[in-house]
Amino acid sequence: MKKVSLRELVADKIIFSILIAMYYWMWARNDWKDYYTTVQNVIFAFSFYYFVSRAIRVKKYKQESPDEMAEANLRRCDAICLKISVAAFIVIGFTCAVGRMVLTTEIIGYGLMAALILISVVRTIIFYLMDKKGL
Repeated sequence: MKKVSLRELVADKIIFSILIAMYYWMWARNDWKDYYTTVQNVIFAFSFYYFVSRAIRVKKYKQESPDEMAEANLRRCDAICLKISVAAFIVIGFTCAVGRMVLTTEIIGYGLMAALILISVVRTIIFYLMDKKGL
């Protein structure tokens, strides 16, 4: 049976952040089209499948022997991404302060969701590079 790698679990966070952004879109939109119901049902079904399969893979990963070097790389990668996310949120915050008369809360929310997706992609790339080189 194939082992579950930490790379796979880290890359899954991209899907998780995209799902969060899609749920934000479902709550924040101002219009309604007939096909939105279908889109919502597909997102709900995919979310259920995603969380069940992720839980199974995480349980399987915890039963395997840990890759201590990969886990150390993940901690370093998380520290780097924390600094990147702080910078991103500062930029979003100051942009909101400067454009407070023009920016709506919906646009600010989409900016936060974009930052969330960007951070998860950057985290995956940094972790992949660190784990590949064995730093």
